[in-house]
Amino acid sequence: MARLLEKYKKEISPKLANDFVYKNVHQIPVLQKIVINMGVKEAVLDIKILDQLAEELGLITGQKPIITRAKKAISNFKIRQGNPVGLKITLRCKRMYEFLDRLISVAMPRIKDFRGVSTTSFDDHGNYSLGINEQVIFPEVDYDKIKKVQGMDITFVTSSQTKEETKALLQYFGMPFRKK
Repeated sequence: MARLLEKYKKEISPKLANDFVYKNVHQIPVLQKIVINMGVKEAVLDIKILDQLAEELGLITGQKPIITRAKKAISNFKIRQGNPVGLKITLRCKRMYEFLDRLISVAMPRIKDFRGVSTTSFDDHGNYSLGINEQVIFPEVDYDKIKKVQGMDITFVTSSQTKEETKALLQYFGMPFRKK
């Protein structure tokens, strides 16, 4: 069992039930999935960059990403309908908790001048999104083989109903939120 999943079942779930006083056990927020999105504008010009980034993202997550394609043509950006424009991965279950563990305990401390993640990136449906500027912070990526430094968006989808519940859940997992 993943370390954070075990921690959720033994420690986090009872704490959340105590903090928010739920009537039913099924109301306790749970992390449902983590979606990682990487928009690659250079993929239109050179498909090899997209292949390299897909390999690196696969190493980071342990799962092969899917290539996202443009739904509409945008002439200002020289994009035609169907052109590859990015990569996407949806992590669930064991891989999700292992990725979250590596993100919080290994990758985030390697970010230069890191003071915590923003507390304003919650939506009204109980989700939290954060952006990372470069994939180099993950130890799985070999710095010498990188052709292009690329950022990514990470969205944590939870079953919580409010921003406060989502923040409490992620804080108990160890997410380092910025102090005001």
